[in-house]
Amino acid sequence: MNLVETAQAVEAGKVSLGIELGSTRIKAVLVTDDFNTIASGSYVWENRYEDGVWTYPLEEVWSGIQQSYTQMAADVQSKYHASLKHINAIGISAMMHGYLAFDKNDDLLVPFRTWRNNITGQSADELTKLFDFNIPQRWSIAHLYQAILNHEDHVANVDFFTTLAGYVTWKLSGKKVLGVGDASGMFPIDEKTGTYNQDMLDKFNNLENVKQYPWQLADILPDILPAGKTAGSLTAEGAKLLDASGNLEAGSVMAPPEGDAGTGMVGTNSVRQRTGNISVGTSAFSMNVLDKPLSKVYRDIDIVMTPDGSPVAMVHVNNCSSDINAWANIFGEFANRLGIDLKPDRLYETLFLASTKADADAGGLVNYSYQSGENITKIQAGRPLFVRTPNSHFSLPNFMLTQLYAAFAPLQIGMDILVNEEHVQTDVMIAQGGLFRTPVIGQQALANALNIPITVMSTAGEGGPWGMAVLAAFAQRNTGESLEDFLDQDVFTNPESMTLSPEPEGVKGYRKFIGKYQSGLSVEAAAGDAISD
Repeated sequence: MNLVETAQAVEAGKVSLGIELGSTRIKAVLVTDDFNTIASGSYVWENRYEDGVWTYPLEEVWSGIQQSYTQMAADVQSKYHASLKHINAIGISAMMHGYLAFDKNDDLLVPFRTWRNNITGQSADELTKLFDFNIPQRWSIAHLYQAILNHEDHVANVDFFTTLAGYVTWKLSGKKVLGVGDASGMFPIDEKTGTYNQDMLDKFNNLENVKQYPWQLADILPDILPAGKTAGSLTAEGAKLLDASGNLEAGSVMAPPEGDAGTGMVGTNSVRQRTGNISVGTSAFSMNVLDKPLSKVYRDIDIVMTPDGSPVAMVHVNNCSSDINAWANIFGEFANRLGIDLKPDRLYETLFLASTKADADAGGLVNYSYQSGENITKIQAGRPLFVRTPNSHFSLPNFMLTQLYAAFAPLQIGMDILVNEEHVQTDVMIAQGGLFRTPVIGQQALANALNIPITVMSTAGEGGPWGMAVLAAFAQRNTGESLEDFLDQDVFTNPESMTLSPEPEGVKGYRKFIGKYQSGLSVEAAAGDAISD
């Protein structure tokens, strides 16, 4: 579309909005019917560690959403001289899992417990054994059952619990629903029915320490919807929550809310069997759409769903880019002391390009980028840690390469299970996330770490909210077309992408790095024990 056509589309409301509440940023993306982004807005936030829990205040959820929307609407006005009054379809996505519990008066019972918490170890272990199905610590059911095991008073008053995306959609549309992908991070899904696994619901309800409560589990879980269905419409109250100016009209079709894993799959066109994608950010995860069930239960492999209900093997790690961001801030401060004002993209590009001069094994340097605990390596408390020996080759290039290697290390350890033990194969593995805004560098490091070709699309840095906008448009169309066909035939008609294959020397160097990394995990664990936060 040209500028005039885009302005006309905005005036007619022929646009879709995707909002994603990520771990470090809330972002709103507006797309036209041809799925081109025409405006965006964002809000930066950080989780807080309060009373032993990683959390975000709900007040900041709404102030962040409103700021993102306001910036996006201003972007529309500035570019197209058109006022945004009506939006065809809206979709909300957010970080998966976690625990938001409400009473019958819709009041929050305890502060939001995010995916980042690893405080549900007993619950996750007991439920995994009960169900013969892996229940990770971050899943909503693990949080609920841990609260039961802890004899928390609020459990008796739970009337509804959900994820962050489910909460926001509820407040915008009045519907207590979830997309099947996000729901699969609350409780296991039956692939055949597309609903919560009834046998596992019964097992949970029949636990002696659960019978005492006045609710049945199915009654306090959100309803499930697959991609393409509608989750009600934007109410007048919801429109005011989104747009503080009052310009936005009610009536927009609401898509089923999804988790960031689901939008990552959509944003990379990875919903067909034998496709896969990797999302990297504060956390990281790989999604492999299965063409057959795994042979057994793995504690480090989660079985979740695509937004249209196909099983996915998910490797999720709590830590990825936070430590890189912290070091980049230090280098940025140093540059400022020298009177040099480096914009973020330029700062990261400069640091990442330095790594191209590194030794293949990062000079023997080792880094642990654990801002929080890491389940996949059995680390309980995060203590970012950099280690070198007197004979290591300590240079800026090697330092930056070890940062990239460390960001991908827990993911690689989990992926080895799928590749080496289950022989899971994907026809394409597409990566997305802010680390790939600088071309080639992070992509090549990831290819070397996983020893597989990695593809990055031109939308790699902004895939999540854009993917949610696409799901919103899909819900608004409601044609009965399959999601995979819709993406292939209507959305990704001419995708721009680049694929990099592993470099033999890089693979060999990474293997040396990961050997040192795994040997030193006891040091990282000891740091968590010895150094209080």
